This record gives sequence, structure tokens and C-alpha cells, in this order.
Amino acid sequence: MFRRLLVFMCLLPACLAPASAEQPLTVFAAASVREAMERIGAAFEEQTGTQVVLSFAGTGTLARQVEAGAPADIFVSADAAWMDYVRERGAVRADTIREIASNALVLVGPSGSPAIELDSEGLRAVLDGGRMAIADPETVPAGRYGKAALEKLGLWQAVSPHLAPMENVRIALASVARGDTPLGLVYSTDAAIEPAVSVVAQLPQASHPRIRYLAALTTSRAHPSAQGFLDFLDGPRSEEVLRSLGFVTDKNE
Repeated sequence: MFRRLLVFMCLLPACLAPASAEQPLTVFAAASVREAMERIGAAFEEQTGTQVVLSFAGTGTLARQVEAGAPADIFVSADAAWMDYVRERGAVRADTIREIASNALVLVGPSGSPAIELDSEGLRAVLDGGRMAIADPETVPAGRYGKAALEKLGLWQAVSPHLAPMENVRIALASVARGDTPLGLVYSTDAAIEPAVSVVAQLPQASHPRIRYLAALTTSRAHPSAQGFLDFLDGPRSEEVLRSLGFVTDKNE
């Protein structure tokens, strides 16, 4: 009996090792990079054989989950503020933080909507008693960038009573696509993938802080392929994917 138990205990680590090696790589990423990360994850799986599991939500929601020790290997933030938040709390490895892309802001209306002037009268005429969908300006990067732009353009006071804050930018996009709201503030890459909306105005890049997508390794997990995926995110294949979807990268600015 003792001999059989001893043999079992010796074999147990060998049995467990393959299971551990087969654990998927988990990436928490901002909702606005869904299509890009799905393509990049698939390309990485094809190249390495490592399974990649992706989880998307508003950056603030994901940052708090990463802070709480959620099982993520990599965190992709849509702004520097939330990356600073998790870095200051020791939830990501500061030495691994890197910028992978940038973006632009636009106003969208239902498909076929005409262009509008970026002034108070133009916005009020389009809204006509309705609301403008926007990611939450207090917690979500797209909303924070949008608020900064509207303030810079002198439009915040006129528009703020008519806002419909949303959990993330994709929900704001969907609100306009469904016709629930006549206007929405989203990233240009969001507008590009939704045929049910049309861009009615572009917000000047100088009106808001630079939109920065940052990626880093978390401190709660140590998947053996995590560093490789982070490097892949910063490599030519991922750059090609990001550019094809309208994102700006350092190499094509």
C-alpha cells in the first residue's frame, strides 16, 4: 500500500505539469480594441499554439478587476490614467508598460446623417430634445477624452445637460446604431466598424489629450507566454492589424 502511494505521489507532478502548461493566456482589454485584439490573439495562437482568452469591458471596470487580483496575464488600457492607477497599486509590472496604438474622436449619427457644425447651435439642432451617447466622462477613457474636447471647444456647458453616459464606448456606439440616441461621441475606429452609423463631425486632435492604448503584464499571474504576447502586441503583425482597423501606431503617425 505504501509503495503504491509513493509511486502515485511521484507521478502526480508529471501528471499535473502538462495541465499547467496548457492553461490559456488571459488578456483583459478595453472594449474599443475588441476586433483588433481578436485578430491579434488569433494570429498569436496560430504562431505559437498558445490559447488566448480575451475579456473586454470599459477600462475602468477592468482596471479595478486587475487591482483586485483577477486572473489576467495582460492588461490593455485605453488611457494612461487607468494604467497609472493599476501601476501605483502594484497590479501591473511598471517595467513592462508600453504604448501600442492611438486613436481619434468623432461624433456619429444614424447611418446617412449629414455633417454638422461643431458649435452649440449645430449640436442642439441635431439633438432636438434627444441625448448624446457618450462613455461615462468620469470613469471611461473615451468619455474623459470627449469631455476634454468639448470643454476645449467651448461646448461642454451647452451639451452636458443632454448627455446619456454609458458603461463603455461600444454601448454608446450601439445606442446610436439602434436609433436610441441621435448623436454619439466615439472613437473613429468604432464608427468604422458599425455600418448603422455615419460620422457627422471629427473632433480636432488638439482638443483633447493624446489617446493612448497601453499594455502591461500583471503581477497576479505569470503565464510563460505572457512576455511573448506583449512583444507580439508591439510587433509588425499586430501593427498591421491595428492599422487596418484605423488605429494610429508610432510607425504610421
